[in-house]
Amino acid sequence: MAKVCNLVLGILGLRNRMHSLTTILVATFIVLIVYMKGKTTWLVFEDILTTSTTTLKDYRESVSLTSSCDFFSGKWVYDNSTYPLYSEKQCSFMFDEVACEKFGRKDLSYQNWRWQPNQCDLPRFNAKALLERLRGKRMVFVGDSLNRNQWLSMVCLVESVIPSELKSVNGSGSLRIFNAIEYNATIEFYWAPLLVESNSDDPATHRWPERIVRAQAIEKHAIHWMDADILVFNSYLWWRSRPKMKVLWGSFEHPNEGTYKEVEMLRSYEMALKTWSDWLEIHVNHTKTELFFVSMSPTHSWAEDWSMNKEGNCYNETKLISGKHYKGRDSDPKMTNVLEKTLDELKVRGVNVKILNITQLSEYRKEGHPSTHRKQWVPLTREQVSNPTSYSDCIHWCLPGVPDTWNELLYAYIFS
Repeated sequence: MAKVCNLVLGILGLRNRMHSLTTILVATFIVLIVYMKGKTTWLVFEDILTTSTTTLKDYRESVSLTSSCDFFSGKWVYDNSTYPLYSEKQCSFMFDEVACEKFGRKDLSYQNWRWQPNQCDLPRFNAKALLERLRGKRMVFVGDSLNRNQWLSMVCLVESVIPSELKSVNGSGSLRIFNAIEYNATIEFYWAPLLVESNSDDPATHRWPERIVRAQAIEKHAIHWMDADILVFNSYLWWRSRPKMKVLWGSFEHPNEGTYKEVEMLRSYEMALKTWSDWLEIHVNHTKTELFFVSMSPTHSWAEDWSMNKEGNCYNETKLISGKHYKGRDSDPKMTNVLEKTLDELKVRGVNVKILNITQLSEYRKEGHPSTHRKQWVPLTREQVSNPTSYSDCIHWCLPGVPDTWNELLYAYIFS
């Protein structure tokens, strides 16, 4: 209680710089809450009050969100006054794969769309508020190149408020680490496209005619994100490439000594999620680590899904899809059902993984992909040059763009 009184006196001592009535109300509110909620609430307010006035305001806006609000049901609103949240050219660590403006895209309206939930407003993303929350902590994105897309978006969202000498990106191979040195915080990406071990675990060499997974082996990956404070997973598209997956009981170091079996894709996905969920239950500190799983990111590879055009894809698209509840052919509800069942079972076992349901809101954004406006790592053939749809990237997303909204949703969850 002495700590509370000192806090109140400290706040009242600021009356020369603040309106007295507001100050008294805030102080009274804090005392009442501490009495009602006890030590846990004290720790929350102590953490908040170490931040700036702007951070505190942003936090208040965030926690005012009601649990009844469905973040994922809403519409896209054109907003060229407050969006984009950062500039492609000013993001120090931008990748050429998603730098669409740099690679010739002229129509930049894809940067100006804001997601508006039906029942509430998303809190404005505040980089300093998030960095304060991450002080002394690790946020790790684990998954495929779409999760790397989201990781890069998060890096671009926060790095603008950090002096150049106090930030860096390092790491190689499967692990990339953004360091916010002043905050002793890291935002990391770990490449594990199938979550469990596979023959696609090398981020540079991962395209094989036959995909093989060790559906019961995850430790090789998990050691890299074991002590994270916030974990953001995804795994979807890499399972969709084949109707069956070859599952290995054995090791990749001694492939001839193992047992292989062709397993239907949905079943192999279920097996991998079971291994992943068992690992979370045993190894994650449930009182410390926040867990998220990003739902499937839709592709826009077939124009006939949204138009009468029998040919084409996202190439040259500049407008959103207007059809309510539109879904493309690459969005598989059966895989979503498997994921939801896994998470429901985890919750019964005391592990709460929140789903970032980005699928439907991203379905409308056929114009948000790089298409041809990205670096091509392999020289194009004459046939490809003559047919741009043949090499258009309709899977990943331009930045600034759609993944920024995914991170706004993540931000809202973290603070609410």
